[in-house]
Amino acid sequence: MMTMRSVCLLALLPVLVAACAEPAAVPAVRTASVTADAETTAVKTSDDAADDPAIWRNAANPAASLIVGTDKKAGLYVYDLAGKVRHFIDAGRVNNVDLVDTPQGVIVAASDRSDEANAHIALFRLDTQAARLIPIGRVPAGAGEAYGMCLWATPTGSAITAFIVMKDGTIRQIELDTASATGRTVRTMKLATQSEGCVVDPRTARLYVAEEDVGIWRWDARASGPVRPVKLAGVDGKRLVADVEGLAIAADGAGNGGWLVASSQGDNAYAVYRLADDRFVGRFRIAAGTFGSTQETDGIAVMTGDFGAGFGGGLMVAQDGENVPTQNFKLVGWAKVKAALRLP
Repeated sequence: MMTMRSVCLLALLPVLVAACAEPAAVPAVRTASVTADAETTAVKTSDDAADDPAIWRNAANPAASLIVGTDKKAGLYVYDLAGKVRHFIDAGRVNNVDLVDTPQGVIVAASDRSDEANAHIALFRLDTQAARLIPIGRVPAGAGEAYGMCLWATPTGSAITAFIVMKDGTIRQIELDTASATGRTVRTMKLATQSEGCVVDPRTARLYVAEEDVGIWRWDARASGPVRPVKLAGVDGKRLVADVEGLAIAADGAGNGGWLVASSQGDNAYAVYRLADDRFVGRFRIAAGTFGSTQETDGIAVMTGDFGAGFGGGLMVAQDGENVPTQNFKLVGWAKVKAALRLP
């Protein structure tokens, strides 16, 4: 005869079996692969040196576009689309770099951590015909070690705003006067832990910042916007693996179309999110082909549009943390990434 105790034990049996069973495997997230179409000459210093790229597109002659990249132990390089060095300038310990094309010319800014206790913004003008950087000056950016850097130019190009990310997660929004090489801090935000990569979508005035071990955050980039961010994506070990490093916007159209690309440095991959709704749409790696694969990518840059032969559908540039003999940057046609991820 079955007693009440027997019934209770039978009821508990599935629970006990489940508790003793091996945990279910976490489904893997599909990671596509693409290969690089070109690579830059390696930076001249060794170990952890190359860091972040920025792209200038020559609308009149897309094949003559340029890439600016940092050697964070030495200065800034200007490369052509074949990866050849066109210019190098000794700019000291510059970490991240960005540029904006304005009616006054192409302005380049780099986070300068030559003085780790006091951040600066190193300003340059890019002579696009000579492919050379012309120093403008250094703008004080407050206490702390300069790390991340991204620029935002208003639609008219009359105002340039720099967002400089300190190593401790402090973010200062600085309005720049490039004529006098001065700046005015108009807003300060804060993330809890080490942060670096940032990018602004000028179409929507949205700022995105990567907190390395936590995830990606989004702000209204306007100085009047709230200082509290929205969390776009978290480090989950599947879609996004710490450290989260570089961020880039692949714009599609005049509205909020396109994608946010993030360097998932912890597993040598890149995660992609749809800008319209922050939805994760896929991830990919740059695998070995004619050129090597990329590992431990710090900075990335993406620009859509025609860049001439091989890059007619846009260009992605990614730092390669393990290139031999020293670090460099890999160039990938953006159309390859879209095809691999089946993006519209």
